[in-house]
Amino acid sequence: MSNPGASSQNAVSARVFDVGINERLPISQLAVLGLQNVFGMTGMFVFPGILGRAFHLPDAQIAYLYGMTFMACGIITILQSVFLLRLPIAQGPYAGSFGALLTVGHMQAGGLGTAFGSFFAASLIWCLLTVPIRGRSVAGLFARHLRVPIISGMIVMLIMVQIASVALPSWIGNRASPGFPGVNLFAGGVAVCGIVFAMLWGGRWIRRVSILLGLALGTLAYTLFQPISFDAVAAAPLVVLPRVFPFGFGVRADFVAVFLLVLIPAGMGSMALYQTVADWGNETLTPGRMSEGLFGVALGSVVAATWGGFSTIAYPDNIGILRATRVGSRFVTLMAGILLIVLGGCVKFDMLLVVVPIPVISAAATLLFGVVFMHGVHILAQVEWDDRRLIATGLSFLIGLGGLFVSPDVMHAMPLMLQLVLQQPVISGGLTLVVLHALLCSARRPSATPSTAATHTQH
Repeated sequence: MSNPGASSQNAVSARVFDVGINERLPISQLAVLGLQNVFGMTGMFVFPGILGRAFHLPDAQIAYLYGMTFMACGIITILQSVFLLRLPIAQGPYAGSFGALLTVGHMQAGGLGTAFGSFFAASLIWCLLTVPIRGRSVAGLFARHLRVPIISGMIVMLIMVQIASVALPSWIGNRASPGFPGVNLFAGGVAVCGIVFAMLWGGRWIRRVSILLGLALGTLAYTLFQPISFDAVAAAPLVVLPRVFPFGFGVRADFVAVFLLVLIPAGMGSMALYQTVADWGNETLTPGRMSEGLFGVALGSVVAATWGGFSTIAYPDNIGILRATRVGSRFVTLMAGILLIVLGGCVKFDMLLVVVPIPVISAAATLLFGVVFMHGVHILAQVEWDDRRLIATGLSFLIGLGGLFVSPDVMHAMPLMLQLVLQQPVISGGLTLVVLHALLCSARRPSATPSTAATHTQH
């Protein structure tokens, strides 16, 4: 018997991409779209600089952080695009690992050496849990939960809540910012207007370069009031090579546990976004394929911890770019991965990318984060709501959101483990949701109504 609900969903998915997941494009278009994905990784331009300055690292080491962040993300993006997941997924630096490194690195004399060493040990454990064996992995068991719309939609929304702190706040800047606040807001606003105009009225070709166009217009608007210096680019060396544990090495068991708790939601969040992209492209995402994608995330964490970078996650910015450009080709993200490796090895180009003002990049991220957040809302629209589901989602969402508003003095009085759980909405809210859904909703038998049957058939 045909399923009208499933047919309707497939029709909607088919209209998301003008260029399908397995379609190829001319090399010139791949280069432009790939570069646009590089610019879409907001954390790439924010996290290394903040971490380096927080530990008073010299400029050369901060440049090294940038290079390794680019290269680690590029390697995993290539693996996800053509070897493991085989979806147009760009893996970018994860805000959770950035926050954990920042917090743990300041907690004892070992500093970044102990932080990265503990991060490495946790990454190895997580990698072993995600190794696909006959198409399955221990951690891949989460995948069956994320196929349920109420969980996948909420996880997507919690990811956006978690990383919202690098969007609008970075767009506004701080008092020490040269363009605070008027120039920052104006330049970012120009970037957002340029992106929106190109997405809605620019035609197919302009739509495909909408992010680059917006960033270029925003940067031009910024330079009208705050000239940009290229001295740092000229003074930078040409090439950087990876080093093993460049900040030293140390391990503490409690820090390993902290990093493991941080890595788990990155995997859960990535799986939710994998399912989103697969739905957009009418791709069947089997448990084995999902497990391979999760293994890619874990492998990226090992590489990043070894070289001195951040664990990766399927980047919401780039998921937003897929929706904005309607180009779902995985060969675009393959090109993005190649560019990330090349640019990460060239310090001069790394510094050139950093010249793009942070407020402009953050303004574009604010728009793209919002697009992905509303897709989470769209997923939740498929749910047949009742008291049990309202309780599970409402309590979970406010637990995840509320942890961000605990006062600093109260937060610092708590054990480190509890601090990091509360500061990570995907951990606190996501795990709460999974538990509540299992206790309150999963045991219920689906009713025989057509809408319910359609929902369960689709997922």
